[in-house]
Amino acid sequence: MEACKGRTDRVAAGSQQETGSRAALDALIALIEARGLGVGDRLPPELDLAAALGCGRSTIREILKSWENLGLVSRNKGAGTRITAEISNQSLLLPVTVKIEADSLYRTLEVRRPLEIEAARLACLRGTDEDRRHIAQRANELLADYHAGLDWRPADHRFHAAIHAASHNPLFAQIIRQVHKAFDTLYEAPFGRPHLGQSSIPIHRDLADAVIAGDAAKAEEIMAAILDITHEEARRVVEDGQ
Repeated sequence: MEACKGRTDRVAAGSQQETGSRAALDALIALIEARGLGVGDRLPPELDLAAALGCGRSTIREILKSWENLGLVSRNKGAGTRITAEISNQSLLLPVTVKIEADSLYRTLEVRRPLEIEAARLACLRGTDEDRRHIAQRANELLADYHAGLDWRPADHRFHAAIHAASHNPLFAQIIRQVHKAFDTLYEAPFGRPHLGQSSIPIHRDLADAVIAGDAAKAEEIMAAILDITHEEARRVVEDGQ
């Protein structure tokens, strides 16, 4: 289960590392559930967890750090690692892994929402002609990939990055990247669905048009709608009990 043991091919190592980390994540959740640990309870030390799960300490540390960033645990040198969000499926009709993933995604969206909306508003007010051309270009690329049935996620990242850049406040891009990194470290494809939020892609064109036109109110409204669609799709997955 340890990520990089005895591998020489970098591409294969990267893929297997992701698989190993996810397997360790699932095993850790199962351990927490089996031991009946809940909010306020302390997890065993990293070394003990690594030994119990048969993986490396670095893998455990990576998972716990991501959980800390997502608000699922708190870590303190003296007090150890304590659970701060429920990790149990006893009262829920869905797998505990789905609940943890949903909680993590919802927290990510909550933090991202005001940042994305404000970045779009400022892009309307501060964007230069060059910024607007860049946003239009990125929107064209995103919609082209979407309509061609390609993986549109890289183009989506570039589109939103263009809006962040047009806000002329580099902190938006930095903070949003950090928020995504905390989630993406563990969940490259939320609920096993890499294109969660896909139904929002067509209205990205409307968002681009609003920003290019300098219509801040419209841009805020559409950005909120995009995030609402992603949240709603995630909610439906959870309610279906995948």
